[in-house]
Amino acid sequence: MTETRFHNRRAVAIENDALRVTVTVEGGHIAEILDKSTGVSPLWIPPWTSIEPSTYDPIRHPDYGGDAESRLLAGIMGHNTCIDIFGDPSPEEAAAGMTVHGEASVLPYTIDAAPLRLVNRLHLPVAGLNFERRIQLDAADSVLRIHETLENCAALDHPTAWTQHVTLGPPFLERGVTEFRASCTHSKVHDIDFSEGRGYMKISAGFEWPNCPRKDGGTADLRLFTDAPVSAGFTIHLMNPARDQAYFMAWSPRTKVLFGYLWNPKDFPFLGIWEENHCRALAPWNAHSLTRGMEFGVSPIPESRRAMIDRGPTFGTPGYRWIPAQSKVEVDYIAFITTAAAIPEGVNWDGHKLQFS
Repeated sequence: MTETRFHNRRAVAIENDALRVTVTVEGGHIAEILDKSTGVSPLWIPPWTSIEPSTYDPIRHPDYGGDAESRLLAGIMGHNTCIDIFGDPSPEEAAAGMTVHGEASVLPYTIDAAPLRLVNRLHLPVAGLNFERRIQLDAADSVLRIHETLENCAALDHPTAWTQHVTLGPPFLERGVTEFRASCTHSKVHDIDFSEGRGYMKISAGFEWPNCPRKDGGTADLRLFTDAPVSAGFTIHLMNPARDQAYFMAWSPRTKVLFGYLWNPKDFPFLGIWEENHCRALAPWNAHSLTRGMEFGVSPIPESRRAMIDRGPTFGTPGYRWIPAQSKVEVDYIAFITTAAAIPEGVNWDGHKLQFS
C-alpha cells in the first residue's frame, strides 16, 4: 500500500483503466470517484481547506465553527459513512465529545490496498462496533463493488443508524442543469427548515416522488437540481420496496458523466436528499457551498440517536437497524461512473453488467 495526498489529506487510491477511487485515511471518506475519460469526479470537495480531523482544535481552527459538527466539517469529503448516529448527537453526547454523524466519520482507519482492491477497517470504541468496508474493481469496467460489515462486540443487541452520506458538488453539480433519477416512492419534506425561511420547499409536506410541494404553490421536480440562487432543504424518501434493487443516478449534461449507486432496499430503505445552495452563513459554509447529498441508509432523517429511536416507523418502515449481540451484519452495494448521451430512467445490476432502461 502506498499513501498519497489528496487535497491536503492522507489518502490511499486504487484504479483501473476506467476510473480512480481515493479514500482518506482519517474519516474513511470516499473522496474521489474519477472518470478518467473526462477527468470528472462528481463527489463534493468543500471549498474550505481540509485538515485531518485528529489535528482539529477549536482554539486554533475557529474557521470550522465551534460545535459538535466542526471536527467532521474540518475533514469531510465526498461519500461519508455515518455510524452509529446519523445527524446530531444529543446535548449530553456532544458535551462528552461525540461528533455529528458519529465516530466513523472522524477516526483514523487501517487501510490495506492492492491494485484493484481496498479494505478499510475501524473499531468504534464508544459504540463498541467494528466496521469494515471492502472496495473491489475489475480490470477495466466502471463499477465499484462495495461490501460492508458492522460487528457488534457487546453482549447486548445494538440499535444503530447506518447511512451512506454521498454528497455531490461542482463542477459536476450545476444549478438548473444536473439531472437525477431514483427509485423513490412515498416522500416528505423534513419538519425542520434547513433554509431558515429562504428555501422553496413546503415544510412537512408529504408527496410522491419527484414532485415536491413548493411553499409558494405548485411543485418542484426533484429530478432537476434547483436553479434558485439561494436555497436549502431536506426531503425524505422511501425506496420502492417492490424492487430488488434501489438506485439513484445523477447526470451532467455538460460533461455527459453519469454517476450512481445501487443497493438492496431491505438494507437501506430510505434516501435523504440534502440541498445546500449558498444558504448557510455560518463558518465554514460562509454562504459559499453548492451541494446535493444523496444519503441512503437505515434512517430517514438526520437526528440524535435518542430521537431516532423515539420517532418510530416512517412510511411504515423502522428508522434504525438492530445489530444482534456479538454478531455481524453485512451489506453489498455498488457505485458506478460512466458517460451517457442522456440520463436513463432506470438501472439494474445483474452482478456483472449494468442494464439501463
